[in-house]
Amino acid sequence: MIEPSSASSSRSLWRRQRDRLATALIMAGGIGVIVAVLAIGVFLVLEVLPALLGGVFDPARIRLELTPMAWGTLKAALWAMLFAIPLALGAAIHSALFMSQRLRSRMKPTLEMMEALPGVVIGFVAGLVLAPWVERHLAGSLALLLVLPLGVLLAAAIWRRLPAVWRRHFSLSRAGLWLVPWLMLLVFATFSLAPGLEALLFDGSLRNWLDRELGLDYATRNAMIVGLAMGFAVMPSVYALAEDALSGVPSRLGEGAQALGATRWQTLWRVVLPAAAPGIFAAMMIGTGRAVGETMIVLMASGNTALMSLSPFEGMRTMAAGIAVELPEAVPGSEAYLLLILAALLLFLFTFLVNTLAEVVRSRLRRRYRWLDGAP
Repeated sequence: MIEPSSASSSRSLWRRQRDRLATALIMAGGIGVIVAVLAIGVFLVLEVLPALLGGVFDPARIRLELTPMAWGTLKAALWAMLFAIPLALGAAIHSALFMSQRLRSRMKPTLEMMEALPGVVIGFVAGLVLAPWVERHLAGSLALLLVLPLGVLLAAAIWRRLPAVWRRHFSLSRAGLWLVPWLMLLVFATFSLAPGLEALLFDGSLRNWLDRELGLDYATRNAMIVGLAMGFAVMPSVYALAEDALSGVPSRLGEGAQALGATRWQTLWRVVLPAAAPGIFAAMMIGTGRAVGETMIVLMASGNTALMSLSPFEGMRTMAAGIAVELPEAVPGSEAYLLLILAALLLFLFTFLVNTLAEVVRSRLRRRYRWLDGAP
């Protein structure tokens, strides 16, 4: 029998001590994050609660100041998610289920790197480049929102009618490559034909026609610009989390469904998406939370106007942008300062409730569909 050497026993002891130290540091970091979040909430409550109980706030001023900002926050998040969720989920489904492994290994890191773009840079480009350009090409930009989805559907219909030989050349695993020239052609055709159609249908100016016929005032920096810019910022995080959830679905589930006669589309809707639903829902909620708390993009691309309107052509003012603009000039202890702290508390509570709801729904979805993973 060989006795363990003192050197190996000392290495084993050092390894156990290192593991304990790493575990303690990770636990301390997790507890520290929880304590920091709770401390922020406690600070906001302690700042606002005495004023609320002492009657410092004027209810009319609270409604006048906070209602437009709350409406603007929800409006900005809504338009951003309307732009981000279809594109992010579509990209995640294609990347996880249809794209070749070689192309996926190159495309996924590239898309995830977009998440590192600073919000202030995206807001700068949106406010100073995108907004004036869309104003000059309003008809073509709005037409593009309709042409591109229809163009993708047309490409799918044409692909289904191609001979088998051509389908192998234009396989779905490389659809992200051969669709790009087609979409660029549609963009070029749309902006080439838009001025003529605008002159024919809208008397040469769609902006004037909207104002005259529908009473819609078009602002240069508006909710549509915010939705495009913020959706671009939110999309990488939604894509990354949704793609990981879809890739984590066991391949045997899809293969078994197709072996039983299900088509690829039926397998996607009936098997893969229900199994990945918890992760997809969490991705959407995290994207919504970031959209609600985004500051610089809204500040630079929305015009920062306190309007309550459903129109995508008018600006808005969000809570985060209002706090960023007014808090440096507010006198601590004044009513304006306390109103901003109240707005911060409402924003904090809204984000907390959204994340809590996301976790509850995700847990229920996971319990409902756990049988798809083979769990008892």
